[in-house]
Amino acid sequence: MYWRPLVSNIVETYTNKFAKSNELYQKVRQIIPTGGHLSRDVKPFPVAVESATGVIKTDLDGNQLIDYMIGYGALILGNSHPEVTQEVEKRLLTGTHMGTIHPLELEWAKMVNKLIPSAERVRFTGTGTESTLLAMRLARAYTGKHKIVKFREHFHGWHDYASPGAGITAQTGIPAETMTGTLVIEPNIDEVSNVLEARDDIAAVILEPTGGHWGQYPIQNPYFLSNVRELTKKHDVVMIMDEVICGFRISKGGAQAKFSVIPDLTTMAKIVAGGMPGGAVAGKAEIMDQLSFDLGSNRVDHHGTFNANPATAAAGIATLKIIDRDPINSHADSMSIRLKAGLNEQLSKYEVKGHAHGVSSIVHILLDVECSCDGYMCTLDHSEIARSCKTYSGAVKMAMLNEGVDMMGGIGFMVSGVHDENTIDSTAEAFGNALKAMRGDGIIK
Repeated sequence: MYWRPLVSNIVETYTNKFAKSNELYQKVRQIIPTGGHLSRDVKPFPVAVESATGVIKTDLDGNQLIDYMIGYGALILGNSHPEVTQEVEKRLLTGTHMGTIHPLELEWAKMVNKLIPSAERVRFTGTGTESTLLAMRLARAYTGKHKIVKFREHFHGWHDYASPGAGITAQTGIPAETMTGTLVIEPNIDEVSNVLEARDDIAAVILEPTGGHWGQYPIQNPYFLSNVRELTKKHDVVMIMDEVICGFRISKGGAQAKFSVIPDLTTMAKIVAGGMPGGAVAGKAEIMDQLSFDLGSNRVDHHGTFNANPATAAAGIATLKIIDRDPINSHADSMSIRLKAGLNEQLSKYEVKGHAHGVSSIVHILLDVECSCDGYMCTLDHSEIARSCKTYSGAVKMAMLNEGVDMMGGIGFMVSGVHDENTIDSTAEAFGNALKAMRGDGIIK
């Protein structure tokens, strides 16, 4: 739900500041449905970006924006990191597609194996959506069962089996019989126990280990993950951790390393591919080996023209080497702590109910709520979180863009390993200005 006041200084400022973005959007929407892939976060039109370096994006009007979208979480090293771009450029000059295996595929797999505790075997895909689709297929083949359990609001891509209960994914066009293959439950350990006790057709439980929508709807960790792990082992059900966003971000070994809970399968994308198109599934050898050609017609089939292509492999290898070598995660985490403190200070300064919270380098904000959490893991009921986000996210996103900050959907920030104290402090100040603007438009009290 987007906020649409009758009279708004925020909207007027936005429309004037990003005029060329509007011009492009009106042209794009004549040929591309919705007006482009990433057009949903701001109405009436999105900002069109021309270039990006480090944590700064420059739009068509020449406005510079501090970037917390950061490639939807994929660019933990910031935009156009020189070590990554140099490696990609080298590969572009020597061939973009070999039509067979190549040495970089092995090197990339070894890096994943080194960093991700569950990665006994690794298989590369084209996207995060493809990764969760493959993981579900592997789980069904391995167990001989057919149902997948997922949690309400947990997002696992846009394929048919991932869409039920995802919150932001439309279900139009998905066959009803396909929808029945996925059981959606609340992220409550008693519900997990009850469904696994009551049914013998569950192949896997899949979850976002930080909570639905990259932690917008947090789960109480590490207890929840540990309990799910115990229950899935007890009932011979495959546990799938969707680490598409939190992999290599929550720690260099992902959420499973941070919380010391090892799943059977792990899905990855974004950071694993260095911000390039690519993903991966990793996990137990006995499950992953369902892909083996030695099984003949009984094998799990998996194709993909651009899986493990050299350019993406080069970006992935370079990125993972830097994460392994440098204190990327600890720096991003410390900047996240500084950002949360700055945001909460602004809320207090302007006497606005709400708070900032988040795990590691992920920060979420909530307005018009009262919560006693410590800024790490929000303890509010998920219905309260949803109310806040749906009511204020559109206004926050637009007001922050007017102040030169590009947030994740108006609900939070992905902090990178190259954000510094100055950009963090500027962001907090921008948030204060955004709060003033929202109060001036009558959006908040």
